[in-house]
Amino acid sequence: MKYLFINSVAGFGSTGKIAAEKCRELMAQGHECCIAYGRDKANCDDIPTQCIGTAMDYRLHGLRTRLLDDHGFGSKAATARFLAWAEAYAPDVVWLHNIHGYYIHIGLLFNWIKKHPDMQVIWTLHDCWALTGHCSHFELVGCEKWKTGCFACPQKKEYPGSVFLDNSRANYKRKQALFTGVKNMQLITPSQWLADLVKQSFLGEYPVQVCYNTINTQIFKPTPSDFRERYGLQDKKMLLGVASVWTERKGLNDFVKLAGILPDDYRIVLVGLREEQSRNLPEKIIPIARTNNARELAEIYTAADCFINPTYEDNYPTVNLEAQACGTPVITYDVGGCRETLNEISRFVAKGDIQAVRKLVEVDLQEAK
Repeated sequence: MKYLFINSVAGFGSTGKIAAEKCRELMAQGHECCIAYGRDKANCDDIPTQCIGTAMDYRLHGLRTRLLDDHGFGSKAATARFLAWAEAYAPDVVWLHNIHGYYIHIGLLFNWIKKHPDMQVIWTLHDCWALTGHCSHFELVGCEKWKTGCFACPQKKEYPGSVFLDNSRANYKRKQALFTGVKNMQLITPSQWLADLVKQSFLGEYPVQVCYNTINTQIFKPTPSDFRERYGLQDKKMLLGVASVWTERKGLNDFVKLAGILPDDYRIVLVGLREEQSRNLPEKIIPIARTNNARELAEIYTAADCFINPTYEDNYPTVNLEAQACGTPVITYDVGGCRETLNEISRFVAKGDIQAVRKLVEVDLQEAK
């Protein structure tokens, strides 16, 4: 069988790593695979890849989104060129992952898919963007307009942000028309939480299978290093947070609050901070730039006494899996599918309950590792 994966990135980031690992699994079984991606450089030299568009296409799509709020309907020329390539590649299976991310025209993509009714389509949903007229998550604001039709979006300025227009009503109708009526499509969600939402949406016509994301345990395993020595943490209790992009919704402000109530023998290491975010942080927070080196991440996970994931919106965060595979307990907020990621050494607390996090790291998890 010939598989064509489509995702915003290849080989890095949570979705990029998930797509790459599935490709490796299928290639080991004798299948032919290729990952088509839209942004940055592929980080999977062992897998054939195909870039969709250029950096300029990506920037123009982003600009169009900011001005017109019609994310997913830019990159028309780049998508046309890619689909000409895909026609020649002639896949038996198209496996969609994130088709948002400023790189592909979803109208052209789904029209092409519908012209090939014998082609199997699998779509792994990593967030809620496919269900809405704008946002990728709506749990924080408690919005339920996606069930019947989006309008007056309360998250217009959130990813994929629009500066001026609110086009959520039209986006919703266009997505509904495009994403429904595919003859041979199977949906996959990494959590039961998201599967339940899908069944309430216009995608409810398709079969939905819950397949929990996995990680490479040959890489993410207890990995000793000199990380603590390099950062002067030998006599400190180390708490860790990891994100590709740190925002308030990922809990950055909550880490600042937590630093203010922890005893002096605690330090918080945050991986993935931008340079400007690293300025003016409390003394107890040690900022580290984003890394795509999985072994380096495994070393940092292993060095930590506890991994904290104060996310306010998430589907099935693989960072929790990575930390636990390295032997480090996790504390996370009870949102989305987060509790579905936890093993017996980890805990969840109510969203925003910093005092409960402090109590757990000081008392309940001291002997867990």
